[in-house]
Amino acid sequence: MTSAVTTRATEIVLPGEVEPSGLQVRTRDLSAPAAGQVVLRMNATGVSFAEQQMRRGKYYRQPPFPFVPGYDVVGTVTATGPGVDTALAGRRFAAVTKTGGWASHLLVDAGDLVPVPDGLDAAAVETVVVNGITAWQMLHRMAKVRSGGTIVVLGANGGVGSTLVQLARHAGITVIGTASPRHHATVRELGAIPVDYRDPHLYDRIREFAPDGVDAVFDHVGGAGIARSWRLLRRGGTLVSYGTAATKDDTGASQLPVLKLFGRLLLWNHLPNGRSAHFYNFWAGRRRLAAFRRRLSEDLTQVLRLLADGVLVPQVAARIPLADAASALTLAESRTVIGKVVLVPGT
Repeated sequence: MTSAVTTRATEIVLPGEVEPSGLQVRTRDLSAPAAGQVVLRMNATGVSFAEQQMRRGKYYRQPPFPFVPGYDVVGTVTATGPGVDTALAGRRFAAVTKTGGWASHLLVDAGDLVPVPDGLDAAAVETVVVNGITAWQMLHRMAKVRSGGTIVVLGANGGVGSTLVQLARHAGITVIGTASPRHHATVRELGAIPVDYRDPHLYDRIREFAPDGVDAVFDHVGGAGIARSWRLLRRGGTLVSYGTAATKDDTGASQLPVLKLFGRLLLWNHLPNGRSAHFYNFWAGRRRLAAFRRRLSEDLTQVLRLLADGVLVPQVAARIPLADAASALTLAESRTVIGKVVLVPGT
């Protein structure tokens, strides 16, 4: 049966363009789930680059302030709305929310839920929800790199980067990964060849490992360096851009860096050199909602299977109570950690 119980929820609110210390904690009554919805009790949620951009008002098409951030979540269903199978109650699921995940309880459309295998740690699962889907789709659906190929992953120590390295190595692909020297040992353990991202001769160093060019470059940095990523490709290679980290502190219109990037990628795709350039948009295809949800579920299920089998080693940078989200965001922005900072329920 459906539930009409009102749930008390603790939420982290982003009130405007503030420093992490400006995040607010509020408690409110969450309404009973509407038709097609469930109440999800948060077991783990994460700090991604999206939230870092959102607090600066720089995330592409972010909602107006104030709002509750939180791009994805792992949680347990505590109540179901009309039309939802009541057997979902008590079971764990993952969901990509874009916003709203930084809460003790939240309303989620049942169609967005992906089952989480028994026995997996919630924080471990959280590291591969949006990061795992992103890495899987960029590698296997967009770049389609085959076994024996070579790729470059910028930010191989990050949430998406570390997952991408592991997925590529499992597929028999050689990986060259950029990171600061303090993270080289870990990047090497993940299976990549580490290169110092601050080395003024970075791209020459990469060329030493791949003199004939690489099959794909995965670039979340953007900015002026995107052209150097493009030049690393061999004929037939693919550039996958999925962020504009280089311009996160720039002033001006938040959409301008992205639009400039789109224009450059479009131009490169018309050059007669056999290479291709793409921008990965997680939400592409959502207008065809059923197909979008099916593809997302298929891809996350593949990733969770690899996690359960031990192929993917979760990179949990830290577990921090929800109420201390300011510290979690500060840590994530420090660029000193491997993997993903995870928020967990607190007392």
